Amino acid sequence: MPSLNRRPVLALTLLLIIGALMGLTSNLVKLAVGAGWSPLAFLLWSLLGASLLLLLLTRLRDNMPGLAPRLQRYYLASGLLSIALPNALLFSAIPHVGAGFASMCLAFPPLITYLLALALRMEAMSRVRLLGICIGLGGSLLLALDKLHSGDSPLAWVLITLCVPLFLAVGNIYRSLCWPPGASPLSLAPGMLLGGALLIVPLGLFGMELRPTFGSAWALTLLLLQTALFAILYALYFVLQKLAGAVFLSQIGSVAAILGAAIAITLLDERGSLWMLLAALCIVGGVLLVAWRGAQESRP
Repeated sequence: MPSLNRRPVLALTLLLIIGALMGLTSNLVKLAVGAGWSPLAFLLWSLLGASLLLLLLTRLRDNMPGLAPRLQRYYLASGLLSIALPNALLFSAIPHVGAGFASMCLAFPPLITYLLALALRMEAMSRVRLLGICIGLGGSLLLALDKLHSGDSPLAWVLITLCVPLFLAVGNIYRSLCWPPGASPLSLAPGMLLGGALLIVPLGLFGMELRPTFGSAWALTLLLLQTALFAILYALYFVLQKLAGAVFLSQIGSVAAILGAAIAITLLDERGSLWMLLAALCIVGGVLLVAWRGAQESRP
C-alpha cells in the first residue's frame, strides 16, 4: 500500500483514468449499435472477454479468485448491482437518449453514495465534500432538465437512464461493506465481471438478442476495444475503492460524464447546448472540491 503522502495523488490519478475509460464506454456502445450489435449482446460478450483476461492476469500473478460460498455470493451480488443492472439499462438506453446524455447521468452516483455512506456511518460529515457533491449534482440536474425539455428522447428512456446511478451507488456501498476479508482487489474484479455476465444470460429467455455480431471487422474491433476497456477499468476499480473508499470512488462518474459527453458532441455529432456546458462546469467544480477534501483527509 502506498505511503500516506502519496495516497491522495495516486487516488486522484486512478479516479481520472477510470472515469475516462467509463466515459469512452458510452460512445463505444453507440458505435457498436451502428455496427450491428444489439446493446445487451455487446455488453455480455465484452464482459465475458474481460473476465477471461482478468482471470489470465490473476493466474500469471498467482492471485486467482477464491471459490468459497461467501465469495461466490459476493461475486453475484456485486455483479448484479455494479455490472448487470446498471450496464444493461445504460447500454439499452444509449440508442434512445444518446451517448452524451447517458454519460452525463453517470455524474449522479456521488450524492447517493455519500448519503448512503452517511446513513450507514461509513463516512463522517464533511461540509466541503457535501458542497462539492451537491454542486456536481446540480450540474447533472441542469442536464436532465435540458434533455427533458428538448423532447428528442422518449420520456421512459430518459427515466430509465436516470435509474442507473441508483444501482451504481448501492453497488459502491455493498462492495465496501461486504468486502471479503483478506481478498485482494485484483482477485475480486474477474469474479464480479463474470457474475454480472452470467446474470445477463437469462435475458435471452425473454427474447433479448444476445448472439454475437461478427459481420464486419469494425464490429469485431469494437468488441475487442470494449473488452480491453472493461478489463482495465474494473482491475483499477477495486484498487481505487480499497485505497480511497466508496464515496471517493463514486466521483469517477463525474469524470466519465464530462469526457463521454465531450466525445459524443465532438466526434459523434450529438447536440450540445449552453445548459450542457453549465452542467459540465458544475461537475468539474464538484469533483475538484471532493478530490481536494479527500486529499486533505488522507494526510497524516
